Amino acid sequence: MSLQYFIIYKPYNVLSQFSHSPGKATLKDFIHVDTDIYPIGRLDFDSEGLLILSNDKALNHRLLNPSFGHEREYWVQVEGDIDEAALVKLRKGVSISLDGKNYQTLPAKAAKFQHAPNLPPRNPPIRFRKSVPDSWISVILKEGKNRQVRKMTANTGFPTLRLVRYSIGGINISGMMPGEMKQMNRESVYGLLFGK
Repeated sequence: MSLQYFIIYKPYNVLSQFSHSPGKATLKDFIHVDTDIYPIGRLDFDSEGLLILSNDKALNHRLLNPSFGHEREYWVQVEGDIDEAALVKLRKGVSISLDGKNYQTLPAKAAKFQHAPNLPPRNPPIRFRKSVPDSWISVILKEGKNRQVRKMTANTGFPTLRLVRYSIGGINISGMMPGEMKQMNRESVYGLLFGK
């Protein structure tokens, strides 16, 4: 079996899977790969951005096992003009609900963008409300719990409007459009993710 590696910019309102799901778009609607290729990890239906696809089981283990703690960067549009106090809370870790129990998130990196980042428009777009400001932040995590970023920003009083995973380790979606896929080789993938 030859190992293959791809990255895709998963569009908004698309499931992170190839199998059919009635009434919902899947990766199969945008790209065609061999049947043994699958997403490593996932992005929620209503989130966008980087997904790594491969048939490399060792890579799957390294990326999904929490003990390796690799960084994932999310660009997040939040409702309201987020303040430093909220960013400090995100950096220290906040309590979120996970499977009906309280979970304390690990410390994160969080910073506010001075201007909205250069991203393709979302389809459909975020509903614009003149009376309610919004802002963009970068959040870098070493864990990936279910809907974690959304729960974290909600905890600080700034609900998430748009969520884009920009990077995993040194791999990012810079210059890519939603639905676009790029093939990579093993050396590049492992070098960018693990520095070797």
